[in-house]
Amino acid sequence: MGGTWGTARELQVIESGSIWYKKADVHNVSVEIFGNTAIVWNEITLLAVVGNNEVSNRFMVTEVYQKNGSDWKLTNLTFSKLM
Repeated sequence: MGGTWGTARELQVIESGSIWYKKADVHNVSVEIFGNTAIVWNEITLLAVVGNNEVSNRFMVTEVYQKNGSDWKLTNLTFSKLM
């Protein structure tokens, strides 16, 4: 299980209620900055409700941010379930 999407898709998932994120524990964070681009890697343990089922899964997450003025904007989010 995994996926790739940007900010708009992540907001759609949250607003639709198809997945309700209850808790995310973040582990092993690493950040690299290349000019106006930042890449963040981390592992998370995500507790969520999908449909009517509560599930807990570990994921490897990659986030890409672009700096615009003094603000950082999420441009891409990729996650893969860890087995």
